[in-house]
Amino acid sequence: MSTPPGYFDTMYGTSADPWDLAGRWYEQRKYAVTLASLPRRRYRAGFEPGCSVGVLTRQLADRCDRLIAADRVPSAVDNAAARTRDLPNVEVRLLTVPEQWPEDTFDLIVLSELLYYFDDEQLRATLDRAVTGLEPGGTLVTVHWNHPVPEHVRTGPEVATAVAAIPELCLLSEVRDTDFTLQILMRRNDDGSAPRSPAQQEGLV
Repeated sequence: MSTPPGYFDTMYGTSADPWDLAGRWYEQRKYAVTLASLPRRRYRAGFEPGCSVGVLTRQLADRCDRLIAADRVPSAVDNAAARTRDLPNVEVRLLTVPEQWPEDTFDLIVLSELLYYFDDEQLRATLDRAVTGLEPGGTLVTVHWNHPVPEHVRTGPEVATAVAAIPELCLLSEVRDTDFTLQILMRRNDDGSAPRSPAQQEGLV
């Protein structure tokens, strides 16, 4: 069973930023590694479901012409919208994934600290949505906490195993930190070939 919605209502009911995303060095470091791992300097359109209070959202906005961020908790959406109010390229929506998903296509989808809340059925549905919504050559980012948590269905390495098995994706890079697992994957081209790496795109190899 997926983590019940009441868990998130309780967390945000006791604190505007229950995981201290804006203050913890752990989060700042993880975000820096995530951003440095992106294979493109710039993206046309990004999607970040589970954006919480928008700390990573604001940083992703610097790399995207347009960014849609979403969360299922109204107070989190309000805080994320306030945090990014001065950024005209950011839109924050109240969405519950995977049931609700933008109809747009994206060249960047970021699934950060989200997939471990889902049971097998919801995990498959979310990944199916992500693959369908990702353009050929587009980037899928997954990054998740490694340590067991009672409210989490799975750990970061378990999420990574499920994502790596998707045939439409190819793994560009992976960070196996003590505390989190980060994967950068790319949607295969229509002919099934792997997209060019950053070095290949610049003619270095």
